[in-house]
Order: sequence, then C-alpha cells, then structure tokens
Amino acid sequence: MTVLDLVRGGRARSRPELARLSGLGRGAVTQRVTQLLDSGLLVESDLGRSTGGRPPRELSVRAEAGLVLVAPLGATHIAAGVTDLTGRLLASVVEHADIAAGPEKTLARVEELFDDLLAHDSVPQAPVYGIGVGLPGPVEFATGTPVNPPIMPGWDGYQVRKRLSERFAVPVWVDNDVNLSALGELRMGAARGEQVVIYVKIGTGIGAGLVSDGRLHRGADGAAGDIGHVTVDAASGIVCRCGNVGCLEALAGGAAVSRDGTEAAQDGRSRYLEGVLASGRAIDAAEVALAAQHGDAVSVELLNRSGKLVGETLATLVNFFNPSLILLGGGLALAGDLLLASVRETVYRRSLPLATRDLRIVRSTLAPDPALSGAAHMVLDELFSRHRLGRWLPAGSPAGFPEIADEPAA
Repeated sequence: MTVLDLVRGGRARSRPELARLSGLGRGAVTQRVTQLLDSGLLVESDLGRSTGGRPPRELSVRAEAGLVLVAPLGATHIAAGVTDLTGRLLASVVEHADIAAGPEKTLARVEELFDDLLAHDSVPQAPVYGIGVGLPGPVEFATGTPVNPPIMPGWDGYQVRKRLSERFAVPVWVDNDVNLSALGELRMGAARGEQVVIYVKIGTGIGAGLVSDGRLHRGADGAAGDIGHVTVDAASGIVCRCGNVGCLEALAGGAAVSRDGTEAAQDGRSRYLEGVLASGRAIDAAEVALAAQHGDAVSVELLNRSGKLVGETLATLVNFFNPSLILLGGGLALAGDLLLASVRETVYRRSLPLATRDLRIVRSTLAPDPALSGAAHMVLDELFSRHRLGRWLPAGSPAGFPEIADEPAA
C-alpha cells in the first residue's frame, strides 16, 4: 500500500504511523511525503497528539488540489457530479433520461452537464484529475467497454472511455453502476468498516455489488453480481430483456412491477391503479408503492411478491457469501417499507442460522446517489495506485495523461 493510500484511507496521519504501517524506513517515508507535499497532494496541518516525545504534524490529502467528474447513468436517469480529491461531492444534478436513446445522445448530454458543473459557483478552479462513469449493464472494467447490455441498445462495444478522454483530456474509468453504489457505501456510507457486503439495487432492473475483504469484487471480467438474470421462475413464460425466460429482473424489478400494476388497472383488479390510469398518469413502480401505502391490496401483493423473489435469490447468496451487511438501494427499494420487510423475512427464513446470526439488512442512506461517490473513489483509487501515481506525479496532475487508464493494473 502506498504512502498516499494510507493517508487517504485515514489509517496513517503522521510519518511515524506511515513508517509503521508501510514497512518503509524513516528516510523512505520522509522522501515520499516530501514529494507528495511538494506536488500539492498532501498538506501538513497542526501538531498531532504526542505519544512520547515531540508531537508529530498531521498529514492529510489536499482536497482542493483537483476535481473528479462523475456520471453514474441509470436506465431512466442521468446523475452527474463533481467531487474534490477526497470524494466529497461539491455539486450534482439528476435528470430524467432514457439510456435506450443510445450512447451518442446520452454522452453528449453528460458532456454538457460536466461543463455546467465545472462552471458552478461551489466548484473551485482546479484541474480535472479524471472521470468516472457508471452504466446500467455489464462492463468490461479493463477497457471500460459495455458488453451486450440488455437494456442499452446501441451501446455494445461503444468506446465510452475513448470518447470522454478525447473530450476532456483526462483518464476515464467505467464500471457497472451497481458496483459504484457498493463502492460509494463502502467508502462514505453505511458499509464503512465492513468487510463482506452485498449492495442490491432494485430499480428498473436488479443488480448487486459485492464487497469481499473490504474491497469491491468485480470478478474475472467485471461481471460479478449480475443477479438480475438469475432464473427464478422459468415456468412463468415471461421473457426478460436479456432474451432468457423467468429472470429475477423480469419478475421482480421496477419494470415488472410497473407492467403488472398496469395490467391490474386495465382488468379492473385495482380500483386505485385504475384511477391512476384514468388521470392520465403512467403506472410506474413509485405509483404502485404509493398505492400500497394507501392500502391497495393488489399493490401490496405486487411488492410482497417482488420482495420475496429478491429475498429468495439473496438467501442463496447469503449462504454462499456470508455477508455481514446487505444494503438495498434503487427506486423500488426506497419507495416504502413493504418490500424491505418482505426481503428481510425471506432472507432470514431461507438462509442458514449461522449465516444470518450477525447479518443486517437495511436501506441505503447515502444521498443523493451512492454511485456518485463510488465513481469518484473508483477514479481516485486508480489514479493513486502504486503503478499509476509515478506516471503523472512529476507533471503535477494527471490532466493531459488520458492514456494511463488504458494501462493494465500491476
């Protein structure tokens, strides 16, 4: 672990602590700290607490030295933001958008939002260090390329990294949006300090981000955690957007709840949802959740069924992975208590007692979107990694070095 990583993570605040945790000699630590101070990445603050002898000066990351642009994209929205070098969000915006509009239109809008955010009053004048993007589909992390994403027509193989790095002349990293939410919660949210976590996003689709040994687990190619396409009821005959039948996402995701709620309104089984249609509003998952809160029996049944199916899938993961924490996020998961209660009941009933003895299942609370923070930390982790830091540090910032994102991890 690098000296900068130890300071960034809060594990070391002084030179003696750095020497103890890094295994480096005092002279090597002094040399590296001096280089980081001279580059403007670290600052020395007031004297720390003495443990005997002269009190050491405390070190911290100089947050305002640079900026990170982030854009986690969902199936039906664009979130964009700008953070400092600690991952703290300085400004952000969320707006409706359809990912199926394709990469050219979607990324053109992302670029406009980035330009607007950089001009925001709350954002200091500083070099952009990098860009982090999240996509609602499978992403090959090494290349930042979407691969056969079921809900993203026109995106397969699109060079997201190449486009944005040419536009802004900085390194760009791309990952699945749920992975970024998991990373955001791990670094700045409810999962801080946890070692084994499952973050589940239940929105238009369903996906999971896995944390193992305190680190995001992407798998061999970046496809880990895609639980939305686990088969839960092949006999249902319901075709998923991935082309298979009976997937969890096709039966329990937000689009499925919207579909089933609309059918219930059209055939007269739900007077409440029938009234929603009559008013000219479309029935989405939020409308179903609101109907359930008003006591609509059909909507209660839909949310309970969704929670049960998600819970059954998670019970398998709990027995296999043994997490200490499951976080539920996404529009459907945050829309009310019914789904959370159903997931909890199913997981605790279907999992092994030892695997659930210390398990907590709670909602995500990192606002406005944990993927914003996660995207920033993805970029910072890559930029400040041992094999990349030396490539750009002599120049003062990674601006103008977009090619370092293409270098394989050491």
